[in-house]
Amino acid sequence: MAKRVAIVGAGVSGLASIKCCLEEGLKPTCFERSDDLGGLWRFTEHVEEGRASLYKSVVSNSCKEMSCYPDFPFPEDYPNYVPNSQFLDYLKMYANRFNLLECIQFKTKVCSVRKRPDFTATGQWEVVTLREGKQESAIFDAVMVCTGYLTNPYLPLDSFPGINTFKGQYFHSREYKHPDIFRDKSILVIGMGNSGTDIAVEASHLAKKVFLSTTGGAWAISRVFDSGYPWDMVFMTRFQNTFRNSLPTPIVNWLIAKRMNSWFNHANYGLIPEDRVQLREPVLNDELPGRIITGKVLIKPSVKEVKEHSVVFNNTPKEEPIDIIVFATGYTFDFPFLDETVVKVEDGQASLYKYIFPAHLPKPTLAVIGLIKPLGSILPTGDTQARWAVRVLKGVIKLPPSSIMIEEVNERKKNKRSGFGLCYCKALQIDYITYVEELLTAINAKPNLFSLLLTDPRLALAIFFGPCTPYQFRLTGPGKWEGARNAIMTQWDRTFKATKTRIVQESPSLFASLLKLFSFLALLVAIFLIFL
Repeated sequence: MAKRVAIVGAGVSGLASIKCCLEEGLKPTCFERSDDLGGLWRFTEHVEEGRASLYKSVVSNSCKEMSCYPDFPFPEDYPNYVPNSQFLDYLKMYANRFNLLECIQFKTKVCSVRKRPDFTATGQWEVVTLREGKQESAIFDAVMVCTGYLTNPYLPLDSFPGINTFKGQYFHSREYKHPDIFRDKSILVIGMGNSGTDIAVEASHLAKKVFLSTTGGAWAISRVFDSGYPWDMVFMTRFQNTFRNSLPTPIVNWLIAKRMNSWFNHANYGLIPEDRVQLREPVLNDELPGRIITGKVLIKPSVKEVKEHSVVFNNTPKEEPIDIIVFATGYTFDFPFLDETVVKVEDGQASLYKYIFPAHLPKPTLAVIGLIKPLGSILPTGDTQARWAVRVLKGVIKLPPSSIMIEEVNERKKNKRSGFGLCYCKALQIDYITYVEELLTAINAKPNLFSLLLTDPRLALAIFFGPCTPYQFRLTGPGKWEGARNAIMTQWDRTFKATKTRIVQESPSLFASLLKLFSFLALLVAIFLIFL
């Protein structure tokens, strides 16, 4: 009999987990508390409890070729950076293509996931759910938790003296939906992550004045990178990753700073990160420097004090009138349906082997998928995690003894610097390509570049020097996709198709024309000499 697997959440990682279970002959049942799939990518006008929330204007920070499922490209006519509504449509296409909907129970809340009394022998779980006021209990052989980490807003009001006396409006960025509320008002956005910067820039088109407060600064980059290419298709290559990881960290940081400042000098705009040793996730925003240089967004240090109708910033004695404060201060996460003895969250991370399995459980039958922040897209990362995890749940892959896994988890938590490559500063952050390749190696699905160089050199060069697109992850191994090679070789065609909506006649380069002429003449001379 096929093993029964309970999957909690029908977002991007939940959908990948369902599909991977089906590929391996398991029987998945996915519980989704809302009435539709999509998780974060499903926009609603109101915040829903227990589900990530987004604002109307959200566009993906990773381009379509880098953020698709490895065996399901985005439609070629989709823009390179996808608005949330189209992203949701894509997820529904994926679910329909692989018949995932029949495995999902909507409007079903998971109340608890508990170990069975005979867990040490069977590894089974009792899952209690609530649907339309009725509780049900079922036994599962394994559980995959796919609830993400963007559901519990972090609102550190104690760090803002005087906030209780503030007469204006304040709220967490999770509650933000439309910019209309900012019209003709003075706005303060606290926190310079992607959400905070997006909201500040969006507000600046309607507001009287917008302040963006940051404690540590951040690198800002545009989605439009070298020669107009998507930033991640240029930055995320195996060659560049290998090159970066072979250099001492100070040199890598200098190169990163030089590259970031090639767009604009971050110091002159008050943005340069205070800590340039550890890499903080860069802010993706195409408008920010333009809004700063026109005075529409003012960058400020941290808040010293909040008064009834104004705030005082550190190192700036002047009071600034404020009508609305938006706290873009991030999120915490937990697993309310799990006992702390199963997964305990401390300092923004859980003790998970490979960011997936609780290291101390006697039976590896519970996996957490998508609880990670790679410098890359979560879709292919979650898909690869699910492929590896399902093979562990199925018993094909054996995990090391608990003592070894716990030791590895503890070493990772120490966040020791290797002295080479990028240094990641926050919990859950990780080198995208290195991590995914580690999991691919475990399931024998990592492309063998040396072998490909002999049998298919064009593909080998595209994989190593070109963008590390997700299709590479399903070239071989379990779940191999027959269309992977073609998808890799045509990835730039789909990228350009989205922007070349007007056909233009390019003027030939004089240098290129002369080079072709001299090459032709040289060929004629060579032929003449041969037959002379």
